[in-house]
Formats: sequence, structure tokens, C-alpha cells
Amino acid sequence: MRIYLPATTGVLRRLVDEGRLSGPHTAFAVTPRLREFYALSDAAADLEELEYAALLTAARASLRLVDVDPTAARRRVVLAADVADSGVEPVDDADTDAGAVRVTADVALADVASAHIDGAEAEDDVRAAVAVVLEADLGSDEAQFVVDQAEGHELAWYATQEIGSALELL
Repeated sequence: MRIYLPATTGVLRRLVDEGRLSGPHTAFAVTPRLREFYALSDAAADLEELEYAALLTAARASLRLVDVDPTAARRRVVLAADVADSGVEPVDDADTDAGAVRVTADVALADVASAHIDGAEAEDDVRAAVAVVLEADLGSDEAQFVVDQAEGHELAWYATQEIGSALELL
């Protein structure tokens, strides 16, 4: 199953240095609940669109991780990885995002298909969004506007073999 794992630049560095991220992890994927959510919203989404929705949800979760890691660069990071279906459990709690999953296994660097990282031009918007993401989660329209500014930046795509080089550029 393809998962989208929210991360920080510190998590990315650990993955490169250690070759794996020890589980369990909260991630996002195309789950039956995510498919149902988009079916109910009258958006006939194909698999690619559903994967993009899971990626964007993981990017929002990355903001929360950056918030608690003062040493991380102010950039969102998402890892796309392929893990065994048996190592993934859907999170069916109504209070969680529709694509939330629990990954019980470690995620090895070899499992990672790509990394998605904000560019330097996003740093100011991400810094501002990190400061208010929890308020946005609680329903503040003003905070949501700030988060939307950060989410307006497209994440850059990096192949697995480019992750180390991407980290050097930060």
C-alpha cells in the first residue's frame, strides 16, 4: 500500500542516516473511508486524485510536526512509501482525517518512493502557518487563511536517491 508519511527535515535526516524510521507511524493513504468521503462530496475522484488528497493531508500533518521540532527547517516534508498491506491499519475514528492509517512496521529507505519537500520560497508562509496550525484545526478562520497560504505552495518532488542532496541544500 502506498502511504504518505508526514515528516520534518530532522526525520528525513534520520531516515538517510539510519536507513529506516522505526514504527509505529501515523500516515495517510487511499482508504475506503477516503474513497467514501470523496464519493459523498460528488467529486468522482480517480486514484491519482485520491493519492494527491492523502499527500496534502500528510503535508498539513507535517506542519504540526514542524511546530513541535524547533530544529527542523520551516518546510513541510512528506514521504511517499510502499509498505505491506498487513502493516497498515485504517484509523476509523470520526475525529481523524478520512485517509488516516496506522503503520505498525518500520519504514525503510528502500520502501520510500519519493520525498516531497517545500522549496525555499515557502519558508515564510510555512513559518507563519506552523505558528497557527492548531488554531486552524480548532476552527479559526484567520488561522486557516494563514495555513492556506502555506498550503498554496506545491511540494517539490525528489526521487529517493536525491534525498541526501536535497537535505544538503537546506
